Amino acid sequence: MPWKEISFMSQRFEFITMALKPGTNMTQLCKRYDISRTTGYKWLYRFVEEDIYSLEDRCRCPLHSPNKTPHKTEQAVLAIRQLHPYWGGRKIKTRLSHQGYEFVPSASTITAILRRNSLLDEAEAIKHTPFKRFEYDQPNQLWQMDFKGYFSINSSHCYPLTILDDHSRFSIGIRACTNERRSTVKNQLIQVFRTYGLPERFLVDNGSPWGSRDDFRYTKLTAWLTRLGVDISHSRPYHPQTMGKDERFHRTLKVEVLHNQVFDTIDEVQMRFDKWRNIYNLERPHEALGMDVPASRYEPSKRMYPETLPNIEYGPDDYVRKVQHKGEICFKGKIFELGKAFVKYPVAIKPTLKDGIFNVFFCHKKIKQIDLRNSWK
Repeated sequence: MPWKEISFMSQRFEFITMALKPGTNMTQLCKRYDISRTTGYKWLYRFVEEDIYSLEDRCRCPLHSPNKTPHKTEQAVLAIRQLHPYWGGRKIKTRLSHQGYEFVPSASTITAILRRNSLLDEAEAIKHTPFKRFEYDQPNQLWQMDFKGYFSINSSHCYPLTILDDHSRFSIGIRACTNERRSTVKNQLIQVFRTYGLPERFLVDNGSPWGSRDDFRYTKLTAWLTRLGVDISHSRPYHPQTMGKDERFHRTLKVEVLHNQVFDTIDEVQMRFDKWRNIYNLERPHEALGMDVPASRYEPSKRMYPETLPNIEYGPDDYVRKVQHKGEICFKGKIFELGKAFVKYPVAIKPTLKDGIFNVFFCHKKIKQIDLRNSWK
């Protein structure tokens, strides 16, 4: 994506974080961010030869200050708290360390400072206790995607679409959408794929536009993702903890971005999302990551997004049928229903070891098993 006036600083931080990872292909990385190699190396040089402050207007507190007093330390704690009203002692302590302060109080001391200055809600603090969750071993093995509940903007609504990498908690994207339609999600995913590549799998909720775990399993959107080689998993109905990381991310988004905020336009919302996403990925310490930031554990996928989808091809021994307008195929004189998500697409029918039982594949994905003893299934 090209540098934009609104979010260019966010993109520079993110680009440099990725460029510094071992084995990075600079040409490919610059292509992902739609900038020239000259521009990419310019910002990398400034970061390496100067400091991070050359990229953004921010507090230039000295790294070494022999005359610093406890009062100044407290003021630094309060400044971070003012900038991030919902950060606690552990996050502020880590942030002070990243900023290079020579003396950094313990988390408990910082909590005492917040309490002394009437900045700590005791009832709210009790809710924030560490919780260990399962996570995938590598970035891009699984992305969690969901819409957060909508909120009003003048006479319309905003539906935040969030995408989170399971391993690193890196926010792949926060998109301010005006609806939850398939075309909207697809357009947003294309932009994301062009920058970060393709994941191996998505974990999504049940319902439109991504289908459900059981009866309504496939949609036009999931069929498109299957063509890209991206698998889809659905969360268990009525079990939001299945998508716990994205649900937790939504709670953080609500508290740190949307709480008591009023927006006039969808563009204003997106600007706010872009600014906070930069903080979340590159500055905000994450307790589940040992107080590292998500960007420290993330790198773009090596699977590039294909601007032109490849043709769907099957093996010479497969029975190939084109799905008709009602989502049906005819095989050996019998009709079988596959679903309207696959209308006009070819599917492959492969025999199993059981007589009369066949598996139906769409691209690499098995989508159904049919029984020739039943005329409709």
